[in-house]
Amino acid sequence: MGVAMVAIGFYHLVGGLASVPGTGELTGVGRATEDSRERFYNAIFIGYALAWIWVAREATIPLTAVNWLAGIFLVGGIGRLLSILTAGWPHWFPNPLSALELVLPPIFFWLTGRERRRRGDVTSAQPPGSTGT
Repeated sequence: MGVAMVAIGFYHLVGGLASVPGTGELTGVGRATEDSRERFYNAIFIGYALAWIWVAREATIPLTAVNWLAGIFLVGGIGRLLSILTAGWPHWFPNPLSALELVLPPIFFWLTGRERRRRGDVTSAQPPGSTGT
């Protein structure tokens, strides 16, 4: 997941709005603003992708980090849903991405919970302040 995301991030960082389907009609200051935002957010996306690579390469996978990264991915999917509700349907391409952003995080949450139980680490899966019982 991380390597593909780094490649996608660099593609958009270098390509700017030219890498985003459906943005050809933007002009002037609006186009410059959106291009700037596209490049900035993709630098952050590259950092997010590198965090996934770091997590995956650890000898013992840090499950809390996986949950945080999956949660951020889920929030991105929720953001896309909010966009659909407020601005309408985008170009078709983001729609399958939205599905992945909404479906994959619960799978990661389930897998990390299963791994915590396998490790015998059930208390760290509890909310802060819980006694684990």
